[in-house]
Amino acid sequence: MLHPPETSLPAFFADQDKQLSDFAELCEQTTQLSNYPRATAVEHNILIYDGEVLRQQLEHGQELEHGQEEALKAELCKALRDGPGVFAIKHAYTDTSIIDKSSQVFSEIVAAERASGQGQGDHFGNNERIWNAIQKVCVRDPELFIDYYANPMLALACQAWLGPFYQISAQMNTVKPGSSAQGVHRDYHLGFQSEGTIQRFPAHVQVMSQYLTLQGAIAHGDMPLASGPTRLLPYSQQFPAGYLTYRLPDFQAYFEEHQVQLPLEKGDMVFFSPALFHGAGTNTSDSDRVANLVQISSAFGKTMETINTTAMIEAVYPALKARVDAGSLQPRDVHNTIAAAADGYSFPTNLDADPPVGGNAPVTQQQLMQQALDEGWSLARLREALDAYAKRREA
Repeated sequence: MLHPPETSLPAFFADQDKQLSDFAELCEQTTQLSNYPRATAVEHNILIYDGEVLRQQLEHGQELEHGQEEALKAELCKALRDGPGVFAIKHAYTDTSIIDKSSQVFSEIVAAERASGQGQGDHFGNNERIWNAIQKVCVRDPELFIDYYANPMLALACQAWLGPFYQISAQMNTVKPGSSAQGVHRDYHLGFQSEGTIQRFPAHVQVMSQYLTLQGAIAHGDMPLASGPTRLLPYSQQFPAGYLTYRLPDFQAYFEEHQVQLPLEKGDMVFFSPALFHGAGTNTSDSDRVANLVQISSAFGKTMETINTTAMIEAVYPALKARVDAGSLQPRDVHNTIAAAADGYSFPTNLDADPPVGGNAPVTQQQLMQQALDEGWSLARLREALDAYAKRREA
């Protein structure tokens, strides 16, 4: 008789799954260069690859040796999943004039958005951020877009972690001199949710979340340590309950004591698991720190059918409101009905027009529908709110 495989994960995380000693044991591993034959160095437990070498391996793999590209992807995947959770690619751009041209376009977009009153959604510090930079650059300068995003090092990292059919998003970020460090965090998806929301997700879903996204940064100028490159804690992505613990004071203190930083040069790339404990550093230099932050999503974050939830909400709201007003539905039944009819997730959205309020996640359709019931809105008023909601989310 066959039995299901055993798993060390509980159904839901409890206090015993959040021990700092277990976390520290994982984070105190040492990266052995011999385990990653295509890497050129290890610095502060971070794997370093040379873009020139990788490009040659890709070219030779296509011409001479079947499977070499697959072996390279397997090594990068191992680095993110089973290794330190982070690697850097030096000289990822052979022609850094592409970076300079992109930086100039970024500056033009920032100036235009500042003049229009847009671009106020930076989520830490008084810095400059371009939300949806990938679309804005593509529309403004298609030729430059090709030169920039055709880069084989970017595609290699995406394919190694996510496989085919991935979707890239990007946000330019300029950190000004004197800007303070970010607090330690994990990233999208669950890193954008409150602790209370995260607790509602089963343990396997929390672990799975990190496999749906790849975080990366492309240096648009030299980033010495004084400029505050991202602070990283290698191996922290291996801790299953990390989304529930990065806000805890003892975990934050451990991060502050053990985090490392890697200086970068213009044209370098760094990639890491979204579950890696990390945060931008303090810029104590006299220069801006400019990076294009790429966030690449798995193809699997989509429904099978196209569903018009707005039409569903408008159809069901009068009947649902009548039952609520009559007191014939329990609050749980109301909640379950809203969950079936409305979109319950904040993303994707247009973060210029729909910035987070009081957190990292904008309002959802479900929250709007619940508010309408709580405040006794008419269907006409709800339709106006839904129209405004849809307009905010247009790119």
